[in-house]
Formats: sequence, C-alpha cells, structure tokens
Amino acid sequence: MTAGIFSASPATDRAMTKSLLWRGMVVGIVAAIIATMFARLTAEPQIDLAIGYESVHAAHHMDARVHEKELVSRATQKGAGLLTAMMLYGAAVGGIFALLFAYGYGRFGQAGPRSFALLLAALAFLLIVIVPGIKYPQTPPAVGSHDTVGLRTAAYFAMIALSVGGAVIASKLRAALVRSRKGIDATLLAVGGYIMLVLLGQCLLPVVNEVPADYPATLLWNFRVAAILTQMILWATIGIAFGLWAEQVMRRQ
Repeated sequence: MTAGIFSASPATDRAMTKSLLWRGMVVGIVAAIIATMFARLTAEPQIDLAIGYESVHAAHHMDARVHEKELVSRATQKGAGLLTAMMLYGAAVGGIFALLFAYGYGRFGQAGPRSFALLLAALAFLLIVIVPGIKYPQTPPAVGSHDTVGLRTAAYFAMIALSVGGAVIASKLRAALVRSRKGIDATLLAVGGYIMLVLLGQCLLPVVNEVPADYPATLLWNFRVAAILTQMILWATIGIAFGLWAEQVMRRQ
C-alpha cells in the first residue's frame, strides 16, 4: 500500500471510505464525551469563578450588564449545552479526520494505521489548537467586551485557516524541494516557510487583549491550561481509538 489506503476497484474505495467515515464520527462523539467530562471537572469551575469576578467587577463599576437576565441558565450551559456542543464538534472533526486518514494513509511514508492516526491527530492538535492559541489564547467566556465578539471570533478562525493553509503550502513546498535536495533539508526548509508564513499572518491579524489589568492571573492560567488539556484529550482519544478501529477494518479488507 504505497498510494492511499486502497488498491481495489473504485466501488471498494468508496465503500471503505464510507466505513471509515462513520467510524470516525462515532469515535469523535466518544472523544467529545470524554473531553466534556474532563472540562466539566477542570474548566467549568474556572468559568464559574470568572463569572463571579465579572459580576463583582460590573457591580463595582455600576455596569448595566449585572442586571441582565441570562438567556440560558448557567446549569444548562455547563451541562446539556456543553455536552451537545462538544458532541456536534466531535462528530464533525471525527468525520473530517477519517477522510484525511483515508486520503493520506500510504502517501506519506510507511507508517501503520495506528501510527499514522496518532501522527495525524498530533498534527491536527498542533495546527488547530496550539498555533492559533499563541496569537489568541483561550480566555473565559466572562472576559472580554460583548461588542467585539464578532471580531474576536473572525480573527480566531482566520488564524486557524492560516495555520492549516500554511501547513498545506509547506507540504507542497517540501514535495517540490525533495526532488533536488535531501529529505531532511527539504523538511527543514518547508517547516521554516510555514513558521514565516504564520508569523507574517500573526503580525497582520488584529491584536485582541481585553483581559482586565486586575484580573486574577492564576484563574486565567488555570482556565487556559484546562482548555488546552481538554482539546488534547479530545484529539488523543480520536487518534488512539480511530487507529485501533481502522486497523481492524483494513486487516479484514
């Protein structure tokens, strides 16, 4: 298997892709449930503290928001709301992960299904969570102006698109360079190109820093660590579980 995961007829290829797709979605949902349980224990208490800080801060400054009624109760937000949102997210990224696995397996080296799934999950975690988080680190929902939600959301997703797009460009650059250079040299040049592209994008994207100067540093740090660990658990679970399942499917094939 040196070019993709399939070597049979197109109909067999489609059947295998469909099989991997629904398995990826199931794995994504399971990973989301596990990540939600972790977030419920670690991130949600930090959000409660952040909301308490915002209420005290708003009351002290006579902010009208302190009297606003919640559209969705806090109990629903950190219970059914969080679980539903995470499961939808897990199903979506799990399906995309399965499609990328089906396309990439066998095209990039001779790694087995489990190794390639772990590598793909680690790469997704790096490109989607770590790199965008350098420019726009996670902050509790209670922090930030309501008037800039649209700007902050657009800037964050633009950073994700830049990170993923930069990785695609870097992979094509490496493929072009490897024809005339050693593999290690082509890889280093491609990684350098990716870093330069990301740094340029970070300089061009707007700076967003709405954390109050007197905001508790420990609270902010604990929330950011919990948020990153939640994503790491999600992607690690997808990489491990999908790799095991895909290996069984491909052995039968």
